[in-house]
Amino acid sequence: MDGLQKYIGEKSTVNIHSPAEYKITEAVEDIASKLKLTRNTSWVFCNGGVNGEVPSDIATWLMDKGASVRDVISFLCRKDMLPHMRYLVVFLLLSTVDECNDPLLETFSTFWQELRGSEQILCICENENAFTCWKDLIKARCGIDISGRCIYQLSFAEIDGTIRSLLSENRKACRFLPCGGGSNVLLEKKMEGSLSALDVLCVNQCEGGNEDMNSIEENFYKGGKVSWWNFFFSELPGCTPFIKRDKFDFIVKTVIPDLCSWRKVCASFNLQHVTGCGGTTLAKHILWHLKDEFRCAVLKDHNTDMAETAVQVVKLLTFGYKEPSHQIPVLLMIDDFEDMDRVSDLQQLIEQECVTAKIQSSTPKVIMLNCMRLESVEQTETTVENVFIGNKLSDNEQRLFEQKLVEIEKTYKNAETFYGFMIMKKNFLPEYIQSVARNTLKGFDISQKNAQLIAVLVLLDVYCKGASLSVSLCEEFLGFEPKPFCGAVRIEDGFGKFSTLINSSTVEAKVRYTAVKMIHSSISMHCLQELSTTYKVQRSDIANLLLNTETFFECVQGREKLKEAVHNMLVKRCHTNKDEDSQFSPLIQDIKKESTGVEELVLNNAAKRFQKDAFIHQVLARYCLKKKDFKEAKDWASQARRILMDNSYIADTSAQVIKQELKNAIATEKEVPIKLEKLRIFLKMAQSANEAFKVAQELAKKESLNRFNNRTDNCHFNTSACIGEIQVAVIVIEILGKTPIFSSGNVHHDIMSEVLSGEITIQKLETNDPKRNKHTPYYIVLREFEEFLYSLKIRMKRQFDFLENIFVNLGFSSGMKDKRELVTREEVFKCFKQYSNLFCRTDSRELRKYKNINLMLQVHHARQYLDMCKVDTHSGVLNCLSLGTSSETMEKIARQYMFVLEKAHSISVKERINYIYVNVVLNCIKPGSQYCLPYKTLLDNLCKVLHGQIPLEDHLALYFITISLLWPQNVLVPAETEHLEQYISHMRISYHAVMKEVCNGKWPVIHFYLGKKQSYGKFIHFAAIESCVKEQEQVGSLFKNGKLWKEKESRGPPLQSDWRGTGRCYTGRHLYPKSEHQNQSNAPKPAEWKSFRVKSFIFYWFLNEGSLSH
Repeated sequence: MDGLQKYIGEKSTVNIHSPAEYKITEAVEDIASKLKLTRNTSWVFCNGGVNGEVPSDIATWLMDKGASVRDVISFLCRKDMLPHMRYLVVFLLLSTVDECNDPLLETFSTFWQELRGSEQILCICENENAFTCWKDLIKARCGIDISGRCIYQLSFAEIDGTIRSLLSENRKACRFLPCGGGSNVLLEKKMEGSLSALDVLCVNQCEGGNEDMNSIEENFYKGGKVSWWNFFFSELPGCTPFIKRDKFDFIVKTVIPDLCSWRKVCASFNLQHVTGCGGTTLAKHILWHLKDEFRCAVLKDHNTDMAETAVQVVKLLTFGYKEPSHQIPVLLMIDDFEDMDRVSDLQQLIEQECVTAKIQSSTPKVIMLNCMRLESVEQTETTVENVFIGNKLSDNEQRLFEQKLVEIEKTYKNAETFYGFMIMKKNFLPEYIQSVARNTLKGFDISQKNAQLIAVLVLLDVYCKGASLSVSLCEEFLGFEPKPFCGAVRIEDGFGKFSTLINSSTVEAKVRYTAVKMIHSSISMHCLQELSTTYKVQRSDIANLLLNTETFFECVQGREKLKEAVHNMLVKRCHTNKDEDSQFSPLIQDIKKESTGVEELVLNNAAKRFQKDAFIHQVLARYCLKKKDFKEAKDWASQARRILMDNSYIADTSAQVIKQELKNAIATEKEVPIKLEKLRIFLKMAQSANEAFKVAQELAKKESLNRFNNRTDNCHFNTSACIGEIQVAVIVIEILGKTPIFSSGNVHHDIMSEVLSGEITIQKLETNDPKRNKHTPYYIVLREFEEFLYSLKIRMKRQFDFLENIFVNLGFSSGMKDKRELVTREEVFKCFKQYSNLFCRTDSRELRKYKNINLMLQVHHARQYLDMCKVDTHSGVLNCLSLGTSSETMEKIARQYMFVLEKAHSISVKERINYIYVNVVLNCIKPGSQYCLPYKTLLDNLCKVLHGQIPLEDHLALYFITISLLWPQNVLVPAETEHLEQYISHMRISYHAVMKEVCNGKWPVIHFYLGKKQSYGKFIHFAAIESCVKEQEQVGSLFKNGKLWKEKESRGPPLQSDWRGTGRCYTGRHLYPKSEHQNQSNAPKPAEWKSFRVKSFIFYWFLNEGSLSH
């Protein structure tokens, strides 16, 4: 390895491989991705020289290594690896080959067979003698004359010079990164190669290049993606400047300077834009403008491994510096992230990588510009964290577009086909876009291949933004015979008159390839409408064409991307506040609107095409469920389960089918009291549904835990099965209410409550029933389901508490409300009303007759009231802060707890802890309330609980409130303060045990802040903070950027700032029971707190892995 490879490896990043790595053991795209075949130059050592392998002689090589080399060649010649006729295999003969069994000849023979000829092979020989030997050997071996594919009359120097002269000068130019103060550092080729996830923008980007200005500009104006060349050309003499959008100066002069003052190592802001309105172009324009002040880069592929991306970002940040304090920040643009939580994840990973690299800074070292598409065209509020770009130009922007058009028309004769530019110049005028679609599609004939292809592209672009078809697929579909040539692929010619609606671009996937897509989303929308109204080509026709045509799924290049796009079109639902019906994907819903019933045919065709796609089968199950075809729904749900046994959503669908069939059966059963056989059938179905939901719940917990441990994605915990179990319980209550045993009167109502609470057996109920002879058949049926019925209240209560824990303590990183969760909460609330009507009644006249148990009854009623108010858990009590519970209600809750603790014979630890929470929350809502315990008494109660036996399930609630009450020091109970570090450790462990299954993809919810005052006064409710902030500002962003403390100094309650002792902040961001956080040593120990000038703002919340203090 001391030859050519070593020389090149010193100058650029190379991959070193052995033939064994090319053996197909998994998907080809995955192998190519792991080997980085399309990212860096790869060297495959076929005869030793790597991993300590000894070179072999010819005979041994043919026996032991020849087969593995043939595997390599077969792998590289696959169509899904390299497009046919679009690459060249070069044999560089540095010496004479004169053996008929030489490995090089064997290699040539294999390539010749795999490529079906020599048109893609070029041989470069050192001299004429080497050429003659090589030609004769190939003639003898393969029976062909290779002379026409050989170069042998030129020296290597001449060949090298010729090839170099063909390359753009830009590829040879040195590239530089800014270092601040006007200085630059050379970006070495090897370093740039190691930043494979990033498109690095250098200070001298494009300088010295000779790219074709007209072709690049024309592609951009037609609707292609903007490139750095477009900005470079706009700065050339005689050219008008690149159009500055109105938000450009706001971002450059206000947003980014503001972000640079944030007190965190990685800051971010969102550039939200409607598809096709120039949002991505604006983001890149900002990077181009700031390339001298920041180290700018664009994330190439949003599916890239986030951890690796973070490593590369920090590598870009630190490259070329000796002193970390001199580093200028990285400005990283990320595009097409659909999930805000993934943006937060990347931000956290970058912060962690900065810690690993020992980068400490009081201002951001990385600023992330998140360019994110919005489905809605309604303008959102612009802040320093969110800038919105809509599809309406200002007067100033329209003027700039008019000026630019004058320049374009001087240069290009076909400027009227520059639709990407013209749509914006026309201010997104629907009439203009409609006319473009109508005129271009004029005479559309769906029987023509190019018409079919444009229809498919239109459908893909409308329902899966950014979807494309590989050039290889289009060539195959159009019947193009590929020919070897150099230069750009002109697939556009095959589209004929539709070519003005498409453009080609490189797709960054596991393997890079060239693809075709529509030039603008609004054109796609109008084309689809035109096809439907004028040419009667419905969405279902195009979808069926796509699903039933083998060619679309035979072409291997880009096939996985296409499958993903088609899957998303059929399966992915749109959850927005405007969508009342989001049971199916927008495509399926639109097909249904066009022609009801046709959507089923589309889904059936999809199931045939994607036979192993469980989610397609799941959609069909839900579709049949909506039709109330329960038999078909069960069949499709069962098929989905067989394909994907361990998926909670698939399992939940199976349970939903049983539940819906049960609800439908009850709705059609009008007879009251219910018939015996129907009662048995209904309870059996309810029991089956309940068991099915339990299975789905267990799978949901496993899924969430796996995601949490592996950090695979941000999918939230699937709560559907939990709600399903509650709904089944409500149905059971309804069923029992139709039996003569429980059908009338308060007494019957209370008896049902006791039975379903397990307080009275069915046998005992039957014994006491004066009409037992008449009701005996019903009791026989009920006894068949005794265990199921006795535990109904417990199961409901367990699920209510479980869901409340999630809803109250976990939220979304963006701070936005999720529609699906809001719908879920509404359903839970509706079910809880049913629960409280049955189990939380405090007005039973019958029970009031028993005067001798009046005290016990009062305690029972008090507990029922607390249950009804959902304050019998610490999460429920904390939720009173968010719900805006009135002071009157909160005081009544405090009185009820006080009564229970004073009068009850048996008091649980949970109730004692809850009462402590009630006092804190009540004081936040109504400071100085007469029903608040004196603070010293509250601490005494806390100490009693701490010194007693504490059930494991109460650890989290207890230690959270303990830390909140004692931090940072409490002179009233100094002994307990000394154990604070131990309590933090307990809380960390208990949080991990309780929340690890449900916290994935979510963030802690703020319950209250701790201020400078003593006793109750230090607890500051979140609403009190909000009242101190300007209406247009968000508390969340002010907290993140550190400006909250400036606001509160002038307008708010006296909060505390940061640990100032070492200039560092004590955080517990990743608190696992088996490891200590890297910064934990920076936290002052209890004994040291007095020596610290503690002016600290301590902020507790329920964190994903433990407590957090800033």
